[in-house]
Amino acid sequence: MPVFIQTTFRLLALTAALSGMSLVAAEKPNIIVIYTDDQGYGDVSALNPGAKFQTPNLDRLVNEGVAFTNGHSPDSVCTPSRYGLLTGRYSWRTTLKSGVFGAEHPCLIEDGRMTLASLLKDNGYHTAMVGKWHLGMDFPGTPQNRDWSQPVKDMPLDKGFDYFYGIPASLNFGILAWFEGRHAAVPPTLYTNKKDNPRYVDYRIMPPYNETSGNFKEYQKKGMKGFEIAPDFIDNQCLTRFTDQAIEWMEGKVADAKEGHPFFLYLPYTSPHYPVCPLPEFHGQGEAGAYGEFVIETDHHVGRLLKFLEDSGIDENTLVVYSSDNGPENSWSRRLKNTGHDSRGGFREGKRSVYEGGHRVPFMVRWPAGIKDAGRKWDGLVGQTDLLATFAEIVGAEIPDQAGEDSQSFAPVLLDSEVDHQRVPLITVGNGGESRYAIADGNWKLILPGTKTKKTELYDLSKDRAEKTNLAEKNPETVARLTGQLTKVIVSGRSTPGAPQANDTGYWKALTWMDQQEYESGAPTQ
Repeated sequence: MPVFIQTTFRLLALTAALSGMSLVAAEKPNIIVIYTDDQGYGDVSALNPGAKFQTPNLDRLVNEGVAFTNGHSPDSVCTPSRYGLLTGRYSWRTTLKSGVFGAEHPCLIEDGRMTLASLLKDNGYHTAMVGKWHLGMDFPGTPQNRDWSQPVKDMPLDKGFDYFYGIPASLNFGILAWFEGRHAAVPPTLYTNKKDNPRYVDYRIMPPYNETSGNFKEYQKKGMKGFEIAPDFIDNQCLTRFTDQAIEWMEGKVADAKEGHPFFLYLPYTSPHYPVCPLPEFHGQGEAGAYGEFVIETDHHVGRLLKFLEDSGIDENTLVVYSSDNGPENSWSRRLKNTGHDSRGGFREGKRSVYEGGHRVPFMVRWPAGIKDAGRKWDGLVGQTDLLATFAEIVGAEIPDQAGEDSQSFAPVLLDSEVDHQRVPLITVGNGGESRYAIADGNWKLILPGTKTKKTELYDLSKDRAEKTNLAEKNPETVARLTGQLTKVIVSGRSTPGAPQANDTGYWKALTWMDQQEYESGAPTQ
């Protein structure tokens, strides 16, 4: 462990002892990563003075931790962001260049690749995932010929997690059941599809369900396919079940945590992604309709988790990260018009976009025993891929060259409010109809042409956070410099210092500013 971190921990422990406080297992904190789905930067009231609903528990993370106001998801859609979060590597380095997976697919995280879970497990942590996976699973049999007595494979238990409870993917992709470990107590033996949602513009996943898949002619006419579902599954139970199960799992780890054997919990919620289905007790709260109610319900469950930590006596040395996989779904514009609530937080566009609204997301870290000068905001670049290196530095672990290729630790920002932390250039991707690549370095952000959109765009985000004024023509040298940096990050297989690594594929067509020869001349071989 680096000397400055060791010294900080020793001072914290000494201060706690002198003041009569109980600092639990200061050497290695418990770690919880809460990951929401399609939540915009403006959906946290402490980050958005104009919010039409309040999020007191999320605000507490801001006010008692560090709010990274320039924090980014690795992509602007679900599956690639989750890959980046868990591996510290950009998803476009894999075979997934655009879009997302369905529920059933070979897992995007290949066997043997380091994840947050495997890193921490190898360093003495209990590890659990509760919630939505969406990185691919191998289910027994085929949709018309399942054997649910057989185990699910190529899933969280194979990627470093000791325990799994949750669902395979987004609710609209099906194979919906409450899976625990490799099985579901009530397997998905029925069939359904989306139903009208009278309270929002999306859909519901709720009974009644069908006994066979032959009742889907009306869906097939619309280009839709029915999907598998368990008799006891209903969409609006996800947040409650996930929180209940997370707390139950942590209850069994409290004693170990107090004895220096900490835990890691990855808790990816399904909200506020469609279907927007807040429980009845939240109806009427806030001034942004059902969507606001759904975020309020999410905030409520975060409050339950924080209360559990306090009641269990492990709050001080538990590090909580809260963020979202991408910006808000397209209904943000209708919500802004009808209620005045801006889920984007003033940034441009939302989910799937290469602009800031697609990937600048809530990003808060709370750690009472570790953060210096809590309650501050930090506007330097940080990415969710950085969690791997950050956790490694905190627990004193090394990351080999072939892992965490795009992960840079921001632990110094937590431990020192005066630190001058400079991130290497950050890459973000627009993932809506075409893939457009962007690179941010300091205040500058360059967006390269896509396969359809041919223009190059350059923005100074320190003066133009809404990305309204394209400065590319006036700053050709900056465009050239950033283009070169982006090319190097892509072809060398990493954005952090270390030995070059091979991407999982050769040249791909979204790299419009370079040709195959240029790519191959700089890329290491597999």
